[in-house]
Amino acid sequence: MSEEKQEATTDVKSDAGVATPVAATPTTAAATDAPATTPGAPAGGRERRPRRGGPNDRRGGAAGGRRPRRGGRQERPRQEFDQKIVSIRRVTRVMAGGRRFSFSVSMVIGDKKGRVGVGVGKAGDTQLAIEKSVRAAKKHMITVPLDKDMRIPHDVLVKYASSEVMIMPAPGRGLVAGSSVRTVLELAGVKDVTAKIFSRSKNKLNNARAAVEALKQLKK
Repeated sequence: MSEEKQEATTDVKSDAGVATPVAATPTTAAATDAPATTPGAPAGGRERRPRRGGPNDRRGGAAGGRRPRRGGRQERPRQEFDQKIVSIRRVTRVMAGGRRFSFSVSMVIGDKKGRVGVGVGKAGDTQLAIEKSVRAAKKHMITVPLDKDMRIPHDVLVKYASSEVMIMPAPGRGLVAGSSVRTVLELAGVKDVTAKIFSRSKNKLNNARAAVEALKQLKK
């Protein structure tokens, strides 16, 4: 009798030991699966952030692009005269404390309607020298006597310093000129003209001033 009781007790214990992990398995599985079934939550348990560019995203706006700048880009007002630099020179002065640099700018301005001028500006900064040259060119501006087709009435030959320039009307040929003389005639609006530099001077400022002096001598 004692042996049968011992066998029965061992069988019950073994069955209970086997049944216990089977009953605990679904409980643990349910506990691990519970956060995964929650909508909107990742597997790590952190909240999922909304993506940028959505309808409620303030950074990207309604379309998800960049926010437009305040005020926008303003258009620059058109200048009264067209400008073109003829030459820029860097001038060096040797002083007791060392070398000092300055810039000399030669500028031609015109409205392409018969008005043109040449000016020179000198300063320690390039931008300041350009502004000075523009002001000087406006002070020395001339009006060229042109006909309705923007042509000069007759030939003219002028010698200024070491530059000698001749300007002749040439109907149907366009603007035929070189060096800074072409710049002066182009900004003055002259058409169908031929210019010739007889001197060997390479000074662009003198050539431009010679062209202006030649235009001054034109008469209707």
